[in-house]
Amino acid sequence: MPQVAELSPQQAVRRHDREIIGLALPAFGALVAEPLFLLADSAIVGHLGTSQLAGLGVAGALLTTLVGVFVFLAYATTAAVARRVGAGDLPAAIRQGMDGIWLALLISVAAVAVAIPAAPALTDLFGASGTAAPHAVTYLRISALGIPAMLVVLAATGVLRGLQDTRTPLYVAVGGFAVNAVLNVALVYGAGLGIAGSAWGTVIAQNAMAAVYVGVVVRGARRHGASLRPDLAGIRACAQAGTPLLIRTLSLRAVLMLATAVAAGLGDASIAAHQITTTLWSLAAFALDAIAIAGQAIIGRYLGADDTAGARAACRRMVQWGIASGIVIGLVLAVSRPLIAPLFTSDPAVRSELMTVLLVAALSQPVCGVVFVLDGILIGAGDGTYLAWSMVVTLAVFAPVALAVPALGGGLTALWWAMGLMMLTRLAALHWRARSGKWAVTGAVRA
Repeated sequence: MPQVAELSPQQAVRRHDREIIGLALPAFGALVAEPLFLLADSAIVGHLGTSQLAGLGVAGALLTTLVGVFVFLAYATTAAVARRVGAGDLPAAIRQGMDGIWLALLISVAAVAVAIPAAPALTDLFGASGTAAPHAVTYLRISALGIPAMLVVLAATGVLRGLQDTRTPLYVAVGGFAVNAVLNVALVYGAGLGIAGSAWGTVIAQNAMAAVYVGVVVRGARRHGASLRPDLAGIRACAQAGTPLLIRTLSLRAVLMLATAVAAGLGDASIAAHQITTTLWSLAAFALDAIAIAGQAIIGRYLGADDTAGARAACRRMVQWGIASGIVIGLVLAVSRPLIAPLFTSDPAVRSELMTVLLVAALSQPVCGVVFVLDGILIGAGDGTYLAWSMVVTLAVFAPVALAVPALGGGLTALWWAMGLMMLTRLAALHWRARSGKWAVTGAVRA
């Protein structure tokens, strides 16, 4: 692979742009397709009744949280596989990916063993009403059978991203959404299974997606002569690489859950406005996360090829993309506030809160753009330990500030300024690490 230093500055920029766009656009499509599963379920189950829809909401949140905690299966696998690709060792890259898939299966055994018997207690913990709880338990227990497929999909997605392929995950995600929607209609109404039919439709679709992914990886393994058998040392190495990212993810989840808890204590209008703002914040995050995913794959490949200069140049360009994307998203969010509020609510109190809070969220988007990109770059570099500790520190900074909001008589706007402080804290920590250069450790395996 030619070194970036051999190219003119304009050629280097164009090359990085092609790589970023080529990986980020399909990744964005796949990210958007994933939440459509639950959206389709909600649209179909919603016609069964309010209690069924409420039960789906609780069970869906539980399932998303449980599976989302293990997103490191995708992130750590992407970085590790990309390094091997950069080093020119495709058999080892695929072997590394298989270790991630085997780890996903091992974790899923424990997750299913906990989720099924604990379903009633979990739904109670999430505040399901007496009428919604039975539906939530039914959906959660059946959907838990799809957890192995969901975790395999995460790990296999990481394999393909590491191999610089984000198009296949897009095709699989879109196909899975279509299958899920058809099965839900057929099983919920055609077979008369109600909310259980929706859960079974999702389980079947997730298993079909996992089968496609495994087929792609197995075909690649056979082509390059990579072993498919479990390797305990490799699985252990994957778990060790993923543990810091697990801590990072849990800390981030704690921030979001704490913000929701504080908002809930501010009143019905505040929690409603908070949920709408969080939904839009998450949608904006998909676009920024797509660049971060490109960063994971590109940075891992450069470092695996011992090309520190290329990794640094790619880092600088992706940060520029993050800033530009954040500015555009922030402007769109700020300008469209008068149009957004009526789409979600007719309550004047909620609309009033939304107008101010959405402006605060819009102002934070350029910061979010840089944070997401740098997060992806450090994940791609395998710098998980630093990411874990920096996120724990961020949680420690955010928690007392968020808890002080109601104590000092602040409202939802103050809470979202605290969210902005949280992002600035992350930015400071990630920017310092990026500037230090300590993340740029080269080699097929990060020492």
